[in-house]
Amino acid sequence: MTLTEIITQRRNVKEFKADPVDFEQIKAMLQTATMAPNHKMTEPWEILVIGEETRQKLNHKPNFGNAPLVLAFLSLRGQNAIEREENLMTSSCFVQNFLLLAHEQGIATRWASLGMQPANREIMGVSDDYDVIGVFGIGYPVEWPEAKPRTAIEEKIRFSS
Repeated sequence: MTLTEIITQRRNVKEFKADPVDFEQIKAMLQTATMAPNHKMTEPWEILVIGEETRQKLNHKPNFGNAPLVLAFLSLRGQNAIEREENLMTSSCFVQNFLLLAHEQGIATRWASLGMQPANREIMGVSDDYDVIGVFGIGYPVEWPEAKPRTAIEEKIRFSS
């Protein structure tokens, strides 16, 4: 599979098979994902494995589509607004790397942004030192959904003087 195919075929999956994922395989993908662009080499990302009790308390769309694994991706906030922005950017690159690696290996993901809500942050035990990039169900898909239409890139390109 080419990188272009991986990018264009990756989807947010709604429902997962019961088949477990190999956590060693997930850790290897996470390690590879650390090669994300990382200004100042801060490596601000953290991964929180969400246990069954926490999943039930979060009560998100039938147990994250019954994903066998749920991970929250966190980003250290940093000492000031600039550090926080830089950390969010590099952590987002880390997450994108992971999502593409997962798809390459036939593993699906489901991105939920529920980590921004204070009650959910508390349920997950996330301190104020971290932003939650997303909470992801991870596993093998029941089906791969079709791509949703995207805006033509010409409508998104601007030129400065």
